[in-house]
Amino acid sequence: MNASTLQGDQLDRESALPLWQQLSVLLRAAIERGDLAPDQALPSEAELIDRYGVSRTVVREALAELVRSGHIYKIRAKGSFVSPARPALRFIGTTLGSSEDLRTTGKTVTTRVLSNGEGFADSDEAAALRIDEGDPVIRVRRLRLVDGTPWLLVHTVLPKSLFPGLAKANLENRSLYEHLRRHYGITPKGADRWLDAVIPTDEETELLGLASGEPALRIESIAWGDDGTPFEYYRGVHRSGESRFYVGIR
Repeated sequence: MNASTLQGDQLDRESALPLWQQLSVLLRAAIERGDLAPDQALPSEAELIDRYGVSRTVVREALAELVRSGHIYKIRAKGSFVSPARPALRFIGTTLGSSEDLRTTGKTVTTRVLSNGEGFADSDEAAALRIDEGDPVIRVRRLRLVDGTPWLLVHTVLPKSLFPGLAKANLENRSLYEHLRRHYGITPKGADRWLDAVIPTDEETELLGLASGEPALRIESIAWGDDGTPFEYYRGVHRSGESRFYVGIR
């Protein structure tokens, strides 16, 4: 692609908006209209300078803004490229489970159960679930894949008293929330979730297919049912580079 693709777009030198911001807006609009396809190269800095009659500083500031907003990415010695669209996922701000949310995007979702067994609540798990330390719990560790790519590694803890027999359930490629609804009559009515950026452990890095030292998003969640009693505590590590989360405030 070259600058001729942007023919007809002009910068307004009488505007109070700086030229670099105008150029950033112009390029972003071309991306959002589909004039520039995902992973397609943008015009070179030299082409943009010639096309718009601006300085190299203006072009570089405009491109830097697009990198910050996630619209483009850069490859050293090759140039700037349009970022692939990332699905906007809602499950962080809703009681919709991640598998249900992902399926609404048209993605192929698979789930591998790494372990499913019984244990005893440690102090953190007991505090989250409002049970006594040492009470029996079910621990389920799963790896969720999207279109074949590892996406979320999650360790879920549930009180055994609420879910007898769950440790023997077949949860492979199944929604945990749907299983709890069908077999135990429990549906999440609310949840508290915390997010922070982390460097995953070596094992987490390998399972998620990340590069060594690549950051991920840690998610901690406590969900409760109709009566307000917590029934699920999970800690997940999310490969966040290929998606973004949507949280609506009304």
